[in-house]
Amino acid sequence: MQQRLGYVYGFAAYLCWGAFPLYFIMLSGPNPFEVVPWRVLSALAFCLIAVSLLRQWGPVGQIFRSGRTLGWFALSSVLLYANWQIYVIGITTGHVVETALGYFINPLVTILIGVVFRKERLTNAQWVAVGIAAIGVTVSAIAYGKFPFIALGLALTFGLYGAVRKHLSAGYSALTALTVETMFGTVLAVVQLIVISVVVGSLSAFTFGAQTTIVLLLSGTVTAIPLLLFAAGTKRLPLSTMGFIQFITPILTFLTGYFLLNEEMSLARWIGFVAVWVALVVLVTDILYRMRKQSRTITEPMTNTDTIAVQSGG
Repeated sequence: MQQRLGYVYGFAAYLCWGAFPLYFIMLSGPNPFEVVPWRVLSALAFCLIAVSLLRQWGPVGQIFRSGRTLGWFALSSVLLYANWQIYVIGITTGHVVETALGYFINPLVTILIGVVFRKERLTNAQWVAVGIAAIGVTVSAIAYGKFPFIALGLALTFGLYGAVRKHLSAGYSALTALTVETMFGTVLAVVQLIVISVVVGSLSAFTFGAQTTIVLLLSGTVTAIPLLLFAAGTKRLPLSTMGFIQFITPILTFLTGYFLLNEEMSLARWIGFVAVWVALVVLVTDILYRMRKQSRTITEPMTNTDTIAVQSGG
């Protein structure tokens, strides 16, 4: 029963994220640099109400009493804010397909971050996957004549964000973590709004009609809901399973950009996407092979040597 619920929560989370382009495309009128601050502020309002209703101020206070933990949350907040900003720019400026490429690349960037910062060792297949993706994206950028800043920016910021959250461990609920992150994000949001008002002369996000205003004010709630669903899913399913389900999001994003929004897919773009898809097939195949091998090892009956080792505590 719990596993079934895990699948329900997991699929619901990734389906929500996959539908994000259709939601944020409705905010293509306002300045994208003004959309994100209001998104952060509305997300904070949602979190404060939820934390109060669920009486979870204790874990939030615990984070603020630890300077070291608070510092890591400040860093994760900056990375999450940057990711949201790049994403909104990509969606509202007609680069939905490129945002999909970013989240297809993300697992490979996460692997490289693990190598660089956590000194993890890759299998030969993982190195092949990373190499194929790197060559494909490079060839695509050269042929297309434009560096995929949005795709790589999304992959890098979310990959680093994941690494920071991994360092913080799973000791905090999604609601607690998001509340603290939006608190830090609010500082960035206010500064950004002040800068925009000075440079542009005024704030105009709420001058595009009632529909845009409602969508903008609800963007924080829309942001928080899949995060909470994701947290509920990860409690009931292995991370490896959630990792496979995650490809729902970039697939839906790609289909939205290509079929619904009719974004151009030149040969250069196809080169990049096909290379990344091939790399992901190699990566997933390697993961499945190692999981199957590990499962066989666990189910094999112990030899006499194994029995002695267990009994002796060795």
